[in-house]
Amino acid sequence: MDDDITCTWRGPITDAEMVDLVTSFGGQAEAGWWDRVHPHSLGWVAARDGEGVLVGFVNVAWDGGDHAFLVDTKTRGPAQHRGIGAEVVRHAVEHSRAAGCSWLHVDFEPAGLARFYIDACGFTPTNGALIRLTP
Repeated sequence: MDDDITCTWRGPITDAEMVDLVTSFGGQAEAGWWDRVHPHSLGWVAARDGEGVLVGFVNVAWDGGDHAFLVDTKTRGPAQHRGIGAEVVRHAVEHSRAAGCSWLHVDFEPAGLARFYIDACGFTPTNGALIRLTP
């Protein structure tokens, strides 16, 4: 990761910054999403470049006890493949542990993200299942 990238836990992020970050890699941004979500989070990690631009992010949801959940890991399009995603996840692990959580969960599509979460971030594969609630 570049030396000019800094990560903060629960640092200020605006909804407009989240929209800009998501659109930077071709994602479907939803205005108002961050304002709606962050009050329910254990915390989040924001990675910023030397000019203060949001270049990486991960949200940590939780059950209020032992279990925390990584969701919405994002890296700005031009900044991908430079270790920023792994660094925001590392910070999320540290802060989830410090908050007293025993487990940090993450779901991902194996074909696209297994090397990132398992190899780069140190997660252990487990069995899981889900139900799609929307068409």
